[in-house]
Amino acid sequence: MLLLAVSLLAVGLVAMSVVVNSALRGYLEQRLDTQLSASAKIFGGLPPAVVFGATQINRTGGALGTSLFGDPTVTYLTADGTVEDVVNPPHGQVDAGPALPQLDTAAVSARGDRPFTVASRDGEERWRAVALSRGAGGGSVVVSIAMNQVDGTINRMRAISLATGLALLGVLAALGWFAVRSGLRPLSRIEETAAAIASGDLSRRVPDLAAAGTEVGRLTAALNVMLVQIETSFAARAESEARMGRFVADAGHELRTPLVGIKGFTDLYRMGALPERQDVDRTMAHIARESERLAGLVEDMLLLARLDERSLRTSGDNNPGDAFPLELAPMDLRTLAADALHDVRALDPSRPVELTGPGGGAPSSAPAFADEARLRQVVTNLVGNAVAHTPAATPIRIGVGTRGEHSVLEVADQGQGLTPEQGRRIFERFYRADGSRSRTTGGGAGLGLAIVRSLVTAHGGQVELLSAPGQGATFRMLLPHLTDHG
Repeated sequence: MLLLAVSLLAVGLVAMSVVVNSALRGYLEQRLDTQLSASAKIFGGLPPAVVFGATQINRTGGALGTSLFGDPTVTYLTADGTVEDVVNPPHGQVDAGPALPQLDTAAVSARGDRPFTVASRDGEERWRAVALSRGAGGGSVVVSIAMNQVDGTINRMRAISLATGLALLGVLAALGWFAVRSGLRPLSRIEETAAAIASGDLSRRVPDLAAAGTEVGRLTAALNVMLVQIETSFAARAESEARMGRFVADAGHELRTPLVGIKGFTDLYRMGALPERQDVDRTMAHIARESERLAGLVEDMLLLARLDERSLRTSGDNNPGDAFPLELAPMDLRTLAADALHDVRALDPSRPVELTGPGGGAPSSAPAFADEARLRQVVTNLVGNAVAHTPAATPIRIGVGTRGEHSVLEVADQGQGLTPEQGRRIFERFYRADGSRSRTTGGGAGLGLAIVRSLVTAHGGQVELLSAPGQGATFRMLLPHLTDHG
């Protein structure tokens, strides 16, 4: 860029120098022609002896000789162009006079008193000349003046222009170099940041090197926004890969546990270690329970996989119904709350349970546009979770109604509650808040609450957890009010 700018400036300076020198040459030649025409009119009518006398005055130091007219050379020619006499300037060299062409009467008449340029006889100078007819006497006279002053002035002007132009180009090139380096310094910093990010440092950002309204400022802001999105995407991908790794490991462990039990019982039977009929029946009952547990675990994992596919298609603006269809219809969450009340009593008849509104009070209508079968699965998981993870005789409250623009159904217990860390992870797959529970006795696989959140999210709702150690836990399902779907 600097080379291009300097090149354009050099072309501009050369063009300006040519124009200025041409204009100056034209002006000086015009002045010389004016002086030459005046001299020709004066000396053209004088005889050679008078002109010669004028030159002698100049030689003796007089001030009224031919020097007043530029010390011309006066050449007298006959009618056929033969040189009759030559009066040279007092300080001139005879061999350095003008080399005139053949000028007969016709040639002089053709030039029409117009000045013309000729070379000197030694070829080192140029002369400006004008030819005039001598009138009745016949022949002609040619008055010539050396152009060494004009050429010298032009040559000096060219030298001055060249020296000045080169100095100016040098100074501007140096200043331009520092200006360009200073202007490109932000881009160099951007390049360094990009190189650091390419090396793996996704936390690097482009520093603010210019005002926000400048091109570099806007570029910096845009790049930093892009870098934040890139870092977020990489972090999300890393987290997704880590979660997938944990999911695969936990799923393998969960699937292996019932399979190992089934294989162990079948090995006992094959080895003849079950001689009595009651031993076989008891073993087959264990195999049936483990098979049911294995089937339920596989169903839960398939359900989560389909819900994940629906979520991905929804974020990609595709039709999510192909991945996981929901049979949506108008319904009232009070139906699910009443059934949940009966479920708690069936699971633990001794446990106190009540039906209220959200947070307490009287229950109220909670219309929603949802898949009743899937929401029944959500409520069943919440109720089962409350019964399984709280001591016997711990009260449970089921709340239903509306809150703002949402229809609400909540399941609250007065158990031991959850710590903040447990609350953050409670909806993760295969996570168990109670790590002491065995995977083989009474403990679930840790997929129930993950299914709850995924199913509610598929309905466009959300699940809230309100809990603190020693204060119980409340799982609240919020769905868009029915009028929002109208």
